[in-house]
Amino acid sequence: MSVGSGLMHRFYADVLVGGDLALIDELVTDDFVDHEEPLPGQPPGKEGVRFYINAVRSAFSDLKIETTEPALTDGNLECVHGIISGTHTGEFAGIPSTGRRVEFAGIDIIRVQDGKVAEHWGVTDTLKIMQQIGAIPE
Repeated sequence: MSVGSGLMHRFYADVLVGGDLALIDELVTDDFVDHEEPLPGQPPGKEGVRFYINAVRSAFSDLKIETTEPALTDGNLECVHGIISGTHTGEFAGIPSTGRRVEFAGIDIIRVQDGKVAEHWGVTDTLKIMQQIGAIPE
């Protein structure tokens, strides 16, 4: 992972890849709002962050994220583009493990408030994920 100084980079490295879910309380506000389309069954707020991290980490082993530089920062907003890769070794969105490798892009924009993530807007190439695991034809 390309390490930057932003909060998003820390979240990627320590929480998503590193699996330190306890950091969610340190890095995310209590009234966090996610504007990205949720996964099936994903609750809102901070619990939704935990749900998403658990879902991705359990579905894709050997998870890696390569972020492109520069990450953009403007006032209290951060934006990062990343390429996520891993092996589909667990259920994802109702699709059982296939053992296939996936690589897909995502863009995350966050609003930072008092040093924590208060809002998130994201775009994940879910179509590419589903094609790579064989859920839909390419």
